[in-house]
Amino acid sequence: MADENSTPMPPGEAGEMMMGLPDRLKLKPRFSVRRLQADLDGLKGSEWIGHFVRENYEGDWDVLPLRGPSGAEHPVRMAYSDPGCDRFADTPFLHVCPYFREILQAFPFELHAVRLMALAPGSRIKEHRDHDLSLEDGAIRLHIPIRTNEDVVFTLNGSRVGMGEGECWYLRLSDPHAVYNGGVTSRVHLVVDAPVGPGVPEFLLSGGQGMASGMGC
Repeated sequence: MADENSTPMPPGEAGEMMMGLPDRLKLKPRFSVRRLQADLDGLKGSEWIGHFVRENYEGDWDVLPLRGPSGAEHPVRMAYSDPGCDRFADTPFLHVCPYFREILQAFPFELHAVRLMALAPGSRIKEHRDHDLSLEDGAIRLHIPIRTNEDVVFTLNGSRVGMGEGECWYLRLSDPHAVYNGGVTSRVHLVVDAPVGPGVPEFLLSGGQGMASGMGC
């Protein structure tokens, strides 16, 4: 990860650089599904937490924090994505996940919250907007599917986004989006939040080319 003390870009400047960016972007990095799933399996027995915003979903939508607010000691506090927090640190869960650490360290910019998010079979995330996840507000979110199935339906602005295991996606989640897991297995994503600082515009506009080359993806 880049230096966490780097100065954020003014949101307006970042927005101008990325004007015309689509609401979804499949980036070039492609990660090892085997190694992603091995790290996930190594966390069996860990204390996953039900997502806090109960009105946004039906069924089970659970979170395991890999990076959270600096100084947080309880998993619930680690998992809370406080939009006002600007100091983040790795959690003990990340320490036992060598491939997750390798991936996160390869991003050429500062990272904030990083979580595993699991949507159980038959569960639904209702259509909503994450208003703080926009270029205008100075934050982006990336998704890396670890386990999924062909009956997961993720819609953004009313059209389906098909994300495969090991891929890396930028999604403009300040727009309306929803998810339904119609399969018989859980859908688990590695979800990465980052402030729009130095390195982010170049990363997105290049499709993550530098990171893809650096990891041999």
